[in-house]
Amino acid sequence: MTNPHNWQKSTFSGGGDGDACVELATTPGTIHLRESDTPNTHLTTTPTPLAQLLHYIKTGAV
Repeated sequence: MTNPHNWQKSTFSGGGDGDACVELATTPGTIHLRESDTPNTHLTTTPTPLAQLLHYIKTGAV
């Protein structure tokens, strides 16, 4: 498995150098999520399940 290198902070994380943020990175075919205060632990998913999760969070509908 390819490890991601270009992590990006969520735009909702606020400013500054704080550790309270979610970061995303992509590799071919996968999306990686981590919390900045535990950078060695991350979740790996694909675009479809992540899109479904975000849809549910935004709308409450499956």
